[in-house]
Order: sequence, then C-alpha cells, then structure tokens
Amino acid sequence: MADKYDLCLLGLIILSSLLTGTSGVTYDEVFISSGENVSLSCNKTLSDCKSTTWTYENRHSGRVDLITGGIKNKDTERHERLSLESDCSLNIKNVTGEDYGLYICEQYVNGREQGSDAYVYLHVLHVSVSSSSSSSSSSSSSSSSSQTEISPGRSVTLSCQLYTVFSCDGRVHSRRYELLWVNQAGVDLKTDSRYQILSSSSSRCILTLTTTLLNEDDNREWRCQLTHRDQLLTSVRYTVKYSAPVLCDDDVVYMWHYVLN
Repeated sequence: MADKYDLCLLGLIILSSLLTGTSGVTYDEVFISSGENVSLSCNKTLSDCKSTTWTYENRHSGRVDLITGGIKNKDTERHERLSLESDCSLNIKNVTGEDYGLYICEQYVNGREQGSDAYVYLHVLHVSVSSSSSSSSSSSSSSSSSQTEISPGRSVTLSCQLYTVFSCDGRVHSRRYELLWVNQAGVDLKTDSRYQILSSSSSRCILTLTTTLLNEDDNREWRCQLTHRDQLLTSVRYTVKYSAPVLCDDDVVYMWHYVLN
C-alpha cells in the first residue's frame, strides 16, 4: 500500500494543476550519488528564464522557493550550489543527502502560467563510514574523500542509504528498487561469508556492510549499487588505501586511509 505521504503529494500535484489551469505536467525521476553535480530539466516555453520559478519540498520541509523570476533566493541554505542554465534547467553542485525531494519548475507571464510544469523527483544515494578504531564516524561521497586512521584487524561498517520522498517499504519495494553491495568485479558480497550485509530493520532504503579489514585490502574496492529491475541506476564506490609504512621506535606503523570515490 502506498505511503500516506505519497498519496498526499500526488493529490496536491493534481489539485495544483486543476486550480492553475496548467496545460499539462511532466514527471521525471533522477537518481544520483551524493557529491556529484546534477541538472534538473524544465519545460522551457519562453525565450528566456526571467519568468521561471523553481520550488522544492520533501517530507521534512515545507515548500521552499529556490528560484523566483529567474533569480536565486539567497535565503536558502543551498543557494551557493544552485545555478540556472540558459534552458532554465536547475543545476545543483555537490549534491548531498539533504537535497533529495520534489523540484517543480513553473513559468509565468503576467501572473498566468505558461506551458507545462516540470515535476522532478531527485533521489540521492549516500554512503557513510564508521570504524571500531575511532569514537567518531566519517562520511563522504562519490566525488570527495574522507580519511580515517585505522589499523589492520579493526572492523569497519559502511552504511548505504537511498534518500527518497517515497515510502521505502511501499513504492520503492513494490517497484523492485534494490540496494546491493558488490566487489570490484560486480559480484554480490552477500555470497562472501567475510562480509555481513544487513538491511535496516527500520527502512528498506538502508543497507550496511560490515567486515574486518585485512592487510591485502589495500586498494580493494566495494560499491553500493541502486538497481531497478536489475538495471543499474547509480552507485557509490568505496576504496581502501594505505600509505607507505612509517618506522617509529623500530615498529612498523601503517596509516590506513579510506577513500570514497
């Protein structure tokens, strides 16, 4: 059964179209990994973008105006990461998990809506990292890196989460979206007893990988993949690297670095 929020959101979209007299609405879904840049398309019908409005909402926020009359709203936290293209597409740099949600592009002339509205659902895949060697956890994304000092034999947990406006136990599950942890060759790590792969008890949109690191894990790569009916939508790559050994009081000390690519 669909989540109540999904039904409410769909109802608001339909009602908005009826009340404003829009000639049509187009829907799109965009899947991306955190740390990447994304461009959300608008149904441009005018010669410029001076009459373009982009708004945003998700489960935890009300409706927020990002672009009004072709101009960025500086009151929004993300305004420095936003830009408007000549075709009125909305660009978001260095996407974070908090950017997930519904984006709506509308165009007005003299207070009357022109053309079709564009409704774009942005879904964000993100991986966070925690290690038993440190009291704090680190998180990163596909285009940035995070370093954690650790020694061989320690346990590390990677948590992969899909941020989405839809119900993970409803629409996401029923439409056969799936999270997988795979190795560099693309083999599902559930087949390897060395790794503990667990789905969150609270959400189907969270999948964790836990393992004890070995010396031979240098440059080993793991990927969290989001698939739809076995077709890859997006992925986050995690690579273990360590620097050259450092001699200290005749002991060899390895500095371990974790890099999310």
